[in-house]
Amino acid sequence: MLSHIYMKTLKQRIEDLKASGLGATTARRCPARPSPALWYDLFQAGFNEVDLQRVIRYLQREIREGRRNVGALKLSNLLQIDRFEEDLNISRVQLYAPKPIKPVPPPSAPPPTPEEKEAARQRALQLLAKLRAEHGL
Repeated sequence: MLSHIYMKTLKQRIEDLKASGLGATTARRCPARPSPALWYDLFQAGFNEVDLQRVIRYLQREIREGRRNVGALKLSNLLQIDRFEEDLNISRVQLYAPKPIKPVPPPSAPPPTPEEKEAARQRALQLLAKLRAEHGL
């Protein structure tokens, strides 16, 4: 049997989780209350409230993407140590392709001088005049 002192601490941790909104997140999906032994097992295995929040965020994201069933957020499922540990480990891994490295653009040529701009304009005018003369425009 769990010691009275530890149960009080455990009860306080569970109440703190409910007050933080985690209870509301999962209560809509699981109206039945899980046994305190499930919470005890979770905390005894070394997991904490931060881990629980991380797994819940991960599961919510997976549910939105259609990869997981809403039942994954039921406390009776969420608090099973083997499932919890697996979901926590997966949530810690980035499953994204590495961002492509942008190629470094080649060094650009210095801007043209006013003389080069005028020479290019004159060439363009000559080509335009030649085109008009060839096509009778």
